[in-house]
Amino acid sequence: MSQGPTAEPESEPAAESEDGEWRFSVDDVGPEADPEPPEPEPVEPESISLEHAVFVGLGIMLTVGIILTGL
Repeated sequence: MSQGPTAEPESEPAAESEDGEWRFSVDDVGPEADPEPPEPEPVEPESISLEHAVFVGLGIMLTVGIILTGL
């Protein structure tokens, strides 16, 4: 009865290949391997719509009302 497994499972990736060399070089996985992320597009403000303004005002009044009733 042996203590260890007789064969390695095929589903697990090996850190080293059969000849003992690393699978990836430092250049492949180092900080230089990833390209620079693209610059995000700037967010430009849009005009205020009546619907958005009403909901903001309603939220402010509701918050102030809850705070005043809690005191």
